[in-house]
Amino acid sequence: MQKTIAVLGSALFFAVAPTSVAGLVPWWITHWEFRPPFFDLDATRAVGILLIVAGLPGLVDSFARFALQGLGTPAPIAPTQNLVVTGLYRYVRNPIYVALVAVTLGQAVLFGDQRLLWYAALLWLFFHVWVLVFEEPTLKQTFGAQYEDFRANVPRWIPRLTPWRAARRRNHS
Repeated sequence: MQKTIAVLGSALFFAVAPTSVAGLVPWWITHWEFRPPFFDLDATRAVGILLIVAGLPGLVDSFARFALQGLGTPAPIAPTQNLVVTGLYRYVRNPIYVALVAVTLGQAVLFGDQRLLWYAALLWLFFHVWVLVFEEPTLKQTFGAQYEDFRANVPRWIPRLTPWRAARRRNHS
């Protein structure tokens, strides 16, 4: 039952937060109208598409891991019970935020809209401050040494080239 609630909570949060941050707000800013491509290069639009296509699966995968492995949601009001250190979390500590910024930047480049570049920059700045002020202290308090090990081995924003594997915990009974 707990897994079902986590899945439903994550799905609801996904429908509200990422959809708003990386969908509704960019649409409100751009109305998804194409402007001249950056640097007058149509090839930049392909880069935008690649960023969107790279970000979306990572976003969905991370939300699923929060529900199925973490038994919670990315929402601060219903956090995970288990620290998630699999999937993209083996490469970067904040794949949801990285994916949201990638999707937003992708739209900026695809549509050639500088306003969306500014929004993406402000979005990343907000995420960075949120992580420093709230998430990292909360995770340290909640998961202690397990989180410290994760934090020491996995970068906050720039992904590792090779996956990190958490040491297996032994029960000393």
